[in-house]
Amino acid sequence: MQVEVDGDLVDQDEAGVLRCWWSGSTPEYRAYHDDEWGRPVIDDRALFEKLILEGFQAGLSWLTILRKRDNFRRAFDDFDFRVIAGYGEADIDRLLADAGIVRHRGKIESTINNAQRAVELADGGSSVREVLWSFAPSDANRPGHVTHELLTQATTSPESVAMSKHLKRVGWSFVGPTTMYALMQAMGMVNDHQSLCHVRAEAEEDRHVVLS
Repeated sequence: MQVEVDGDLVDQDEAGVLRCWWSGSTPEYRAYHDDEWGRPVIDDRALFEKLILEGFQAGLSWLTILRKRDNFRRAFDDFDFRVIAGYGEADIDRLLADAGIVRHRGKIESTINNAQRAVELADGGSSVREVLWSFAPSDANRPGHVTHELLTQATTSPESVAMSKHLKRVGWSFVGPTTMYALMQAMGMVNDHQSLCHVRAEAEEDRHVVLS
C-alpha cells in the first residue's frame, strides 16, 4: 500500500519493504519493478523490444502492455528486427486481427518501419545499443535525491528530447520525448527508483557492473 515515509510517497509491502510509489498495485507491476525496471539493457533485440513496447504504450497504461507482452513477443517474432523488417501487408492484416496485442495500424506500421531502421544501423556498422546509449546523461545531470514528486513532474529530459529529435531525423517513428524518457527509465539509462526504494542500490550496482 502507498504510505508516506520521511515526507515521500512510497509503496510498502506486507513485510515493510519500501518500493517506488507506483509498483505495488498488482503482482505484475511489483515483479517488473523489482526485476527489470531501471536495470541496464545493452542487447539490441531487447532494446528494440523495449522501444517498440513503449511506443505501443502511448495513450494506454503500462500494465496493459505488460500483460500482453508475451503475446507481443509471439506476434512479432520475439522482436527480431531483421524478421520484422520484411513484414508486408499480410503480416499487418494478421497483426490487426490478433486480439492478444494492441491492434493499432499506425503502431504496427511504425514497428515495421523502425525494424527497417534498426537493420540499417546494424548493416551500417552501428547498433541500436550504440545509438540509444549515446544519449546517456552524465551523473552530474541527474538528481541526487529521487522522490515521488520529482518522478511525477519529470516526464522528459534534455537527453530524451535530443534522442527523440535524432531518431525522428533518421526515420524512426513513435519516438516522442516522453516515450523516450520512459524508455531511458526502463532500460536503466537513468536510475529513477526513488531514493527510499530498496531496489535503487541494486539497480545502481547493476549499472556499474554492466556499463563499466
